[in-house]
Amino acid sequence: MSVRKRKWVTRSGVEREAWIVDYGDQQGERHIETFDKKKDADARHAEVKVDVRAGVHVAPSKSITVREAGASWIKAAESAGLERATVKQYREHVDQHIVPFIGAVKLSEISAQTVRKFEDALREERRSPAMVRKIIGSLGSLLADAQEQGLAARNAVRDLRRNRRRGKDHRAEKRQKGKLKVGVDIPTPEEIKAIIAHAKGRWRPLLITAIFTGLRASELRGLRWKDVDLKGNELHVRQRADRFNEIGKPKSAAGERVVPFGKVVANTLKEWKPACPKSEGDLVFPNGVGKVESLANIINRGLIPAQPGKAKYTGLHALRHFYASWCINRPADGGLGLPPKLVQERLGHSSITMTYDRYGHLFPRGDDSKELDAAEKALLA
Repeated sequence: MSVRKRKWVTRSGVEREAWIVDYGDQQGERHIETFDKKKDADARHAEVKVDVRAGVHVAPSKSITVREAGASWIKAAESAGLERATVKQYREHVDQHIVPFIGAVKLSEISAQTVRKFEDALREERRSPAMVRKIIGSLGSLLADAQEQGLAARNAVRDLRRNRRRGKDHRAEKRQKGKLKVGVDIPTPEEIKAIIAHAKGRWRPLLITAIFTGLRASELRGLRWKDVDLKGNELHVRQRADRFNEIGKPKSAAGERVVPFGKVVANTLKEWKPACPKSEGDLVFPNGVGKVESLANIINRGLIPAQPGKAKYTGLHALRHFYASWCINRPADGGLGLPPKLVQERLGHSSITMTYDRYGHLFPRGDDSKELDAAEKALLA
């Protein structure tokens, strides 16, 4: 295994030179790769040396393209029985975003620098920051699947993330992500009162339930009457409806939970039950013909018209954010003052880390000035 310079003269008499990485892989086959710069050849030499020793090296001549790896990844997702909505999203990421930019690139040529340039290209083409994160996440899953099949030596997305954790890029990215803000991402109590006051018809019980239970849109659309205890004032989340209106289990074990509610929700649901359209699935909030209600209808016909003036909140998740803040806020401020672990359980988060990452800045910070004064006095006495 070596790095050497090669010089030659073209047919037109022009002298050229390049740097050669000459090596044998783990099967003993010889390979030669050419680079314009010595530093690139040295970097490739070091990379190949590690991969060959680990027995995971894939030579460029045997490497498949990102397009081919994407097709294999989608097929594996379908075979694994993933939700239809999840597979659809994967396919959209591959067909509409990944393949147009790097589809012809071989997996052996994908590096952390390649992923970074891909990110930059997505931003230049006006993909939103949230969309860029999702696309890069899908590329990472695609590369992980290729690794499992022995088609890729490493996962460049993970390499890039690891590098960022070590440097300033990661800290800058976390600062850029920002925190949820009341009045911007989270409706204020006054805005919630206005939504309740303006909610009409069959949308009123749905919006009130969303506000005071924090259920996800998919959980509301899949909620059944047999899972609502109007005597015990609690509901059980046992199923959800995906974007294709297909009923299934919550995405995680933590999603299956019991959520208590007060008199406002109880009285609203008692009034709604006799008027609720009959449905085969015993749904609490079906559409007019007893089928699963679409999210678009809930937003466009329910949430947006319930906001006076120009609608500020165009996603039902804003009401879930409000519920989280209401659980966290102190009773003196009109909230429930629940401890973090209970907030996690009410929201159905899979970990307390998820709750803290999303809502940690909303938890009250006590005034510890008196405690500090007493501690300093005791230390110096």
